[in-house]
Amino acid sequence: MSKLAVKKYFSFMFLIITALVMILTFVGLYGGNVTPVGNTARAMLCFALPLLIMGNVIMLIFWLIRRRWIWAIMPFITLLCCIKYVGTLYQFGALPKDADEQPGIKIATYNVSSFGREASGFIAQDILTEMKNQKVDILCMQEYSDNNGVQKNTDNYLKYFPYKAIGKGDMIIFSKYPIKSSKIILFEQTNNSALWADVNVKGKMIRVFNVHMETTGVNSTMRHVAKAMMKGDDVNNNAIIEAIYGNYMFGMMVRAGQAIEISNEKRLSQLPIILCGDFNDVPYSFVYNTLKGELEDGFTECGSGFMTTFRGGKKSVRIDYIFHDKSMKGITYYKRDLTYSDHVPVFMKVQL
Repeated sequence: MSKLAVKKYFSFMFLIITALVMILTFVGLYGGNVTPVGNTARAMLCFALPLLIMGNVIMLIFWLIRRRWIWAIMPFITLLCCIKYVGTLYQFGALPKDADEQPGIKIATYNVSSFGREASGFIAQDILTEMKNQKVDILCMQEYSDNNGVQKNTDNYLKYFPYKAIGKGDMIIFSKYPIKSSKIILFEQTNNSALWADVNVKGKMIRVFNVHMETTGVNSTMRHVAKAMMKGDDVNNNAIIEAIYGNYMFGMMVRAGQAIEISNEKRLSQLPIILCGDFNDVPYSFVYNTLKGELEDGFTECGSGFMTTFRGGKKSVRIDYIFHDKSMKGITYYKRDLTYSDHVPVFMKVQL
């Protein structure tokens, strides 16, 4: 085979790969518009979007180097269509320096992972100190727990946040402003739950949702595998893959049902909404799109830099969010890289 024939062959193969990557990217971008029940392959591609975008970048560079301008159009157009998605993970610009001086309230959401099951209450106190430093007005916590000491975590938090709404088990909302009513939202087939609280902020009522969606199950599966390996048990790689895939598929479909339930609860509200918590799902997924609905993603409005909120294992993804009603104006949105949990706290200041 001549060199020319080899070049044509490789160009043709790269063209096929370019088209395939482009198609998969578009399927991933719009995969979150349909329920994962019966559409698991499309839903899975939402998780692969960062890799698919990188693939389009590589294809674009390849065709530009080869000066095949027509073929370069395909990855170029695909990347243009991904700009909005990239905006859910990265925002240019800097946070406003005068944010503290601007009127508004500051919301924080934090999955504290039961404070590392630390019984003395020191971690909970450190987190409370951070919330004071950040001048938080309303704090939504998932996987919250009280310590076993004489001074309970809740007692300490109530000294700074005099009002609270308690959900099922590990869900709680603390507030500096009076909480007039609240409701616990229970999910079937899971220990996860949600709750909302109606808060009177200087005469203006808002409804704050705190949600904790079903986990992916990947980390728990890997922990079981690690324990089995430490015991010297034989671990079949195919069995591991099947367990991870099965748990992930189950979690994805359960989260979809939970998201629909929360969305229905949102529609019943006559008050402006702030919705936050641990979604256990990525931007542009069905859960993200359903919970967001007509709300604003605070990060895309007033965030800065990269936004990842979970660092379990070797992956770092954005699964914790704060959304708000369009009648509100976002001032600042950021995270703090605390090490008390596998999640990091997310903060947002909004003008009501």
